[in-house]
Amino acid sequence: MMRRFLRFPSIVLALLLGCLSLPAQAHKPSDSYLKLSVAEQTIAGQWDIALRDLDYAIGLDRNGDGRLTWDEIRSHHQDIAGYALQRLTLATGAGACAVTAGEQLIAQHTDGAYSVLRFQAHCPDPVDMLEIGYRLFADLDAQHKGLVQIQHGDNTSTAIFSPEQAQQSIALRNPGKLSQFGAYVLHGIWHIWIGFDHILFLLSLLLPAVLVAATGHPSESLKASFFDVLKVVTAFTLAHSITLTLASLSPLSLPSRTIESLIAASVVLAALNNIVPLFRGRRPSVAFVFGLIHGFGFASVLADLGLPRDALAISLFGFNLGVEIGQLAIVAVFLPLAFLLRRSWFYGQLLTKGSALIMLLASVWLVERAFDIRLMPV
Repeated sequence: MMRRFLRFPSIVLALLLGCLSLPAQAHKPSDSYLKLSVAEQTIAGQWDIALRDLDYAIGLDRNGDGRLTWDEIRSHHQDIAGYALQRLTLATGAGACAVTAGEQLIAQHTDGAYSVLRFQAHCPDPVDMLEIGYRLFADLDAQHKGLVQIQHGDNTSTAIFSPEQAQQSIALRNPGKLSQFGAYVLHGIWHIWIGFDHILFLLSLLLPAVLVAATGHPSESLKASFFDVLKVVTAFTLAHSITLTLASLSPLSLPSRTIESLIAASVVLAALNNIVPLFRGRRPSVAFVFGLIHGFGFASVLADLGLPRDALAISLFGFNLGVEIGQLAIVAVFLPLAFLLRRSWFYGQLLTKGSALIMLLASVWLVERAFDIRLMPV
């Protein structure tokens, strides 16, 4: 009977960790960044779309050598503009806005090269409420997200589009601070849930929480395990909140390639510690040190979203709160199951072989990010 009782939580915990590793073929799920600047009846747009996604959708690599050259990209400018703009609609209450493609450039994001499509839209009346229809890659990737930032005078509005939320109406004049706060809370929750490297770092540090540090034997006290988790999560939260705030409110920044490489290295070390004790009893300190680095990673996402100048502090707090809510949701599922399974063969395998798998995956990330190469398929 006990074996049957333990079997279900084992499956749940395995599925939880398995789901986290499934999308890990790429650093993060497919996304694009759409910036709209509204002035009366005119909208100036800039759309950053990953070249790897465009190559998959319309085939940019003419010679099939696995490398995209500027000539190959330039020869497909009309195809890129046509494909993207057919999947974007802008409208006001008076009708659809006429969209005209402009120049195209290339930009580097933390996860690779992006096509930068600029365009102009002319609407039938001054834009107070903007209806946006977003269907980019909806038929190819159910996980794709579009991060949209709209500038209207001193006001900044943001939204996240997906195949499930492809049509949204956004009011541009004087958005309430409460609605801005709520939007950034959702942005923070979403980001931590698609930040697989952040999650794997945290889970690697939490796996030993249900064991006695001195002996490695299963803990007899859920209270002791809870406080162990509390110390690790608090240290991580405090650290990344510091650098997230500093990087968002000041010119303080580090090269994105360096940050992403260090984040991958933090996952390697956290997982390795579960196999060869490197910092037994000092996991909260490790969580704090590397949490400072992870905070810069969160800040890069917030920079892509943009912070509204009229509600900067409350939006920053909302994003950080969303990240914490996302983390606590993971902990709330993990800790009870881990404590229940701490004596089982499954948990022993999870601690060693699971950590080895995480370490291997993070090592690939580290090489990819440090040397700007692709080892795994997208």
